[in-house]
Amino acid sequence: MACQPIENYGVIGNLRTAALVGLDGSIDWLCLPRFDSPSVFAAILDDEKGGRFRIAPCLNGARHKQFYWPETNVLVTRFLHPDGILELIDFMPVPVPGDACEHQLVRKVHVVTGRVPLRVECRPAFDYARAPHAALDDECGVRFEGPDLTLVLTSPVPLRIDGGGAAGEVSLGAGEERTFVLQVVPPGRKPDGCPTPAGADALFRRTVDYWHRWLSKCTYTGRWREHVLRSALALKLMTYEPTGAIVAAPTTSLPEGVGGVRNWDYRYTWVRDASFTLYAFLRIGFTEEAVRFMGWLRDRWRHPDCHGAGPFQLMYGIDGRSELDEFELPHLDGYKGSKPVRVGNGAHDQLQLDIYGELMDSVYLFNKYAAPISYDDWLKLRNMLDWVCDNWRRPDEGVWEVRGGRREFVYSRVLCWVALDRGLRLADKRSFPADRAKWLAARDAILEEVMEKGWHPSTRAFVQSFGSDALDASLLLLPLVFFTAPNDPRMLRTIDAIAKPVREGGLAADGLVYRYDPAQAPDGLPGDEGTFNMCSFWLIEAQTRAGRTDPARLADARLRFEQMLGYANHLGLYAEQTGPSGEALGNFPQAFTHLALISAAYNLDRALGGGRRGE
Repeated sequence: MACQPIENYGVIGNLRTAALVGLDGSIDWLCLPRFDSPSVFAAILDDEKGGRFRIAPCLNGARHKQFYWPETNVLVTRFLHPDGILELIDFMPVPVPGDACEHQLVRKVHVVTGRVPLRVECRPAFDYARAPHAALDDECGVRFEGPDLTLVLTSPVPLRIDGGGAAGEVSLGAGEERTFVLQVVPPGRKPDGCPTPAGADALFRRTVDYWHRWLSKCTYTGRWREHVLRSALALKLMTYEPTGAIVAAPTTSLPEGVGGVRNWDYRYTWVRDASFTLYAFLRIGFTEEAVRFMGWLRDRWRHPDCHGAGPFQLMYGIDGRSELDEFELPHLDGYKGSKPVRVGNGAHDQLQLDIYGELMDSVYLFNKYAAPISYDDWLKLRNMLDWVCDNWRRPDEGVWEVRGGRREFVYSRVLCWVALDRGLRLADKRSFPADRAKWLAARDAILEEVMEKGWHPSTRAFVQSFGSDALDASLLLLPLVFFTAPNDPRMLRTIDAIAKPVREGGLAADGLVYRYDPAQAPDGLPGDEGTFNMCSFWLIEAQTRAGRTDPARLADARLRFEQMLGYANHLGLYAEQTGPSGEALGNFPQAFTHLALISAAYNLDRALGGGRRGE
């Protein structure tokens, strides 16, 4: 079976983990019981060994259509053929108190017209296909017993055990349906029985109702509401409800370039995402999610684990753990031969000074729009800001987590300025005690140094690092964090330089934007990568803010935004990058991309409307 392209997948989840469902009805990625647990299905990383759970009609030439049940994360895959129409409805109920089973994956098949022969095949591969398991007959289906995990597939269709998997066939006529449930069975517990049609329908309705109720809290009413809602739903799926953490993506090792080595594990929570997450959620009405994520962040600054080069790591596990050692899985072929497949993330102990700016910006936003921070929390943050004052001149690995050595990155300096600026604002707003003179002196010194060394007189743009003439798309954020005015001549020239085509020395490929040019700014890794979707939205937002005094830039921002919407997949989901032929690259779906979409949509809509729509 050929590997499905990344863009051919939809995602479902239960706020503990998530599964990728292909257009062919195959679940090719699922980790249980958590996002960062070992995989049980990983065919997207190895078609032969990775494991999958496929339900599909036995019909040659069937067409596919996939969509979400309106305003939910319930996924419908429709197979259309002259002999009949089959619908496959996939969802994972969000656990509620009293549920006998916390983790259930429900797959409901329904024949709309005609008669359709159907094949069910479930072949788990425990622990990234490293651990042996037994497949045993169970009262309602098949039990798969791994060394640390037991799964039961309840099936209304007789299944035969085939090695470590199970398969079966059935022919269904118009109006007939069957429901299959894969569940994690805790030690000493029995699985739920085979679902009755009424029970399966109740689970479906409960899940649809959950997503409808959650989405009803959204206050965004502006243009592109459908795209904003889908991005919000995707972000919610990447939330680990027990702690409030949000993973960068639910996958690992989907490549930034097919056949290359830029394959990373994104199933962790980045401190960098903090201010972007808080801003996006608060702006469109999801205060509870902002509060939960701030709670996760608060636990980090209350109990810092100083294994890295500063007070905080740049990323943590969803449960707050700091040990994220990176290792490779050489037995897996990787997506379309992209090796190595990695678990863990070796960048976790890098020095990345920008995270302190993003953290303090999120605290400032939270204090302003959600709830005041406490005095005890302020004391912890004050110590962190004193550290920033003493360390902002250090070279670091930067926002892009380069693996070619530390440099004096301009974006890192700017975000240190943000940290101190927001600290000063918060101290004044709340009358908190602080060494204002020290913080102010450091803040001003950073700005003057960036203006002197971060601005390249020949390139006539802000550049990636001191002493370099390479452009970097992260610098599009300077007006967004109020380091420069959006219409500052230096900023406008930087925007224009980045927006030029690569062949003319810029970073753009039509409406798409590369984060930097590895040929001009080596990052210590071989190979190429695609354009960064997040950076494309950053360019749109920088143009939007500049457009307040230049209508032509605002018009250009709208055209770019609507062009970018066309690079989502058929479900409105984005991976990290877009490849040279428009294909999705990198881990999928990517939280940061959807955060950037929400922010760009919110601010562009407000600028076009001349008011404060959606607020």
